[in-house]
Amino acid sequence: MNDTAVVARPASGNTSNVHRLRGLAGTGLAATCAAIAATTIVAALARAAGVDFEITEGGETIPLGGFAVVTGFFSVVGIVIAAGLLRWSARPAERFVQTTVSLTAISLVPPLISGAAAATVVALIGLHLVPAAVMIPALARSLRTRTV
Repeated sequence: MNDTAVVARPASGNTSNVHRLRGLAGTGLAATCAAIAATTIVAALARAAGVDFEITEGGETIPLGGFAVVTGFFSVVGIVIAAGLLRWSARPAERFVQTTVSLTAISLVPPLISGAAAATVVALIGLHLVPAAVMIPALARSLRTRTV
């Protein structure tokens, strides 16, 4: 796991770096839209199946729009992580997958300790995995094709 070497590229490659970053950003934004749509649809289906998305007794219910906003925000965070790794890592795709799978696993803890009903906990865990299943492969594939 020796990934401490700085990735050096020739100065003439600045245009190439911009194109690689733009391509990654485009892929990331398209995947973000897909992740938002998939997560919102799955949340709507879960709600239609009777999941109330109430986090605590007498607490507020998570609105469908809330799933879309949070998915969009953290998907953009994933794009930023991917861009940083593209710029500073010798193996950006591998590091991206390691990082994001770890972050996804950590994101499963709050639903588990929320005190919500079992159906809500299961649905929330699924709703963490849906955007991860969209974003991680899309960005990892994009990083692999953009690595020199």
